[in-house]
Amino acid sequence: RRHLPKKNALGYNLRQRTRRIIGAASRNDCGKNRAKGRSGGIKDGSIFDKKRTVMEKGLLFVVSAPAGCGKDTILAEFFKKTDKAGYAVSATTRAPREGEINGIHYHFLTRDVFTEKIKLGEVLEYTEYCGNFYGTLKKSVDELILSGKDAVLKIEVEGAMNIKKMFPEACLVFILPPSLETLEKRLRGRGTETEEKIRERTRQAKNELEFAKNYDYLVVNDDLGEAVEDLLAVFRAEKLRKERRAGLLEQIRGEK
Repeated sequence: RRHLPKKNALGYNLRQRTRRIIGAASRNDCGKNRAKGRSGGIKDGSIFDKKRTVMEKGLLFVVSAPAGCGKDTILAEFFKKTDKAGYAVSATTRAPREGEINGIHYHFLTRDVFTEKIKLGEVLEYTEYCGNFYGTLKKSVDELILSGKDAVLKIEVEGAMNIKKMFPEACLVFILPPSLETLEKRLRGRGTETEEKIRERTRQAKNELEFAKNYDYLVVNDDLGEAVEDLLAVFRAEKLRKERRAGLLEQIRGEK
C-alpha cells in the first residue's frame, strides 16, 4: 500500500522515500543491500517549528564525494576553522571498530533500538546494508540547527537526493577529484585497496559523478587548503542568500 506524502508547517515532504546504495562503494564492501526510509511526526521544538525565524536557526548542509576524494580530511580541517557548524553524527547498528568512539564517529545502537527509533519517526533517513542499519537521527540535526549551528550530513549521493526532496532548503555540496586519474592514484596511495577494489571504486566514482549536476555547489579537491576555503565560502554564501534572510529587511525597517 502506498501512502501519500505528509507535509509539515513549511511544506516539506516528510514521508521518507526508499534510499538505495549504488553498487558496492557505500559504507562497507559486502554483498547486496536493501534500503528503506520513513519519517514520523514533527514534535514541538523541532527544526520545523515555523515560529522560529530563518535568522535564528542554522542551515542543513549535505556533503558527498566518491571514495578517495578526501571529504573526511576536508571536513576535519573545515571544522577546525569554524565553530558555526557541527557534524550530525550518524547512527549504526554495526559494532564499533578499533578507535571509534560512540557519539563521535557514530551513535552505536542495537538493532532493536534503531528499529524502534524508525517506528517513532526519529530517523530522518536510513539504509540497511550488509545486515546493519545506517542512518541520520532527527535529534542530531535538531540539536545543531536549533542551537543556531549549521548541521553537516556526510552521506552518499542517493541519500543526499532524498534529503533534498524532504528538505528543499538543504544545501548540497559535492566534492570532486581533479580527474579520475588522480582519484585512482589516491586510492592506490592508500595501500589498503586491492587492484580489483580500486577498479570497482573508480567505476563507482564515475556513477556518482552523474549525480553531481544535482548538487548546489561543486568543490574540487586539488589542493586541500583551497578546497577547505571553498567549502567555508559556500557556507558563508548560503547564509547571505536573500531567501535565508527573509526577516532581515523587516527587522531593519522596524516592522518586527
